[in-house]
Amino acid sequence: MNPIIAILKEHNVSDAKIHELFQTLTENPLMAMGTLGQLGIPAEKLQQLLGLVMQKPALIKEAVLELGLDFSKVEAAKAKLQQ
Repeated sequence: MNPIIAILKEHNVSDAKIHELFQTLTENPLMAMGTLGQLGIPAEKLQQLLGLVMQKPALIKEAVLELGLDFSKVEAAKAKLQQ
């Protein structure tokens, strides 16, 4: 299992909420960060989670694919942020 998803499940984040989070991530990454902060994950675990994302961005792609979402939307959102 993807370590990002594992941390979320460890803190009782439902599958539906995980799917919603990554769907938001594919459409609006900045909004996803806000949503992530509202999940009630303790600060130290949230920091660990964000560290994983920053150090190993490929984990986002793995998680998106594991959840059956369209990774091309993540790439499009990333391109918009860089403009």
